[in-house]
Amino acid sequence: MRVRAVPKDKLREIASEAWIDHARRPYTEGDIAWVPVRDDEPCEREIPPRIRYRGKGFFMIGDVAVIHGKKPGREEVEEIVKFRHPRGVLWIESLHDATRIPCTELLWGDDGEVRHHENGYTYILDPGKVMFAQGNRKEKMRIAQMVCSNAPDERVADMFAGIGYFTIPAAGSGACVHAMELNPVAFGYLNRNIVENGLSGRVETSLGDCRDLLTGIYDRIVMGHFDAIFMLPSALLHVHEGSIIHLHSIGTVEATIKDLADRAGFSATIHVHKVKKYRPHAWHMVQDVTIS
Repeated sequence: MRVRAVPKDKLREIASEAWIDHARRPYTEGDIAWVPVRDDEPCEREIPPRIRYRGKGFFMIGDVAVIHGKKPGREEVEEIVKFRHPRGVLWIESLHDATRIPCTELLWGDDGEVRHHENGYTYILDPGKVMFAQGNRKEKMRIAQMVCSNAPDERVADMFAGIGYFTIPAAGSGACVHAMELNPVAFGYLNRNIVENGLSGRVETSLGDCRDLLTGIYDRIVMGHFDAIFMLPSALLHVHEGSIIHLHSIGTVEATIKDLADRAGFSATIHVHKVKKYRPHAWHMVQDVTIS
């Protein structure tokens, strides 16, 4: 593609220029937009056609390519390496019970500790040793936005904190977070990530079973585990009228939530939304439960 360099903030000003090839889209690089040029007009450089990737789905955690689902073949791995140039390609076969320790196989290159950047925060982790909830990016920021729009310094419990998926954005948005984690390796990364993001003064961490670690009353409780419904009775001991519980599940569990809230002496208003497809005919759901 034949292009000229234009400052990105000047794109609107030059939109009507005769030399622009409007059949192609500009390519941005930092603060510069490389604008396509018509064949009969001079250009500053030529950009080779972009490689379109059509292979097996993967996502990047830091500089390591991570694959879920069925184990890819050698050619599929080579396509990923050719397209993305990762440090390594890691296949995650499954997650082990409540600790969410991944069962993995390194298919190419090297793995190990990475620095992953997401939504303005940095997460240090080893994707071969701890889970990273990559598919929950929008949900993490949704919780952060709700914290921002609520009363300042609301007290939040993150009952399954992991390395800080929800803890970091919530604390960064102004909450005082009590983060609980069962897996000692993930707990170590949780504490490192709190320091890395300058949030030590806003987060208290506890290692162990969250049902035994909840203290006092919380304005918001994040229950980001698919077995969260079984821990809801413990969470309901630490809420007040107006508290909000974000309970994750596979499929909806509204009826069970209402029954458990009723037994605890509360009413529950529930709003359900989908996070992502989990498997055929099954969705990762979040129930926003407002206590009254």
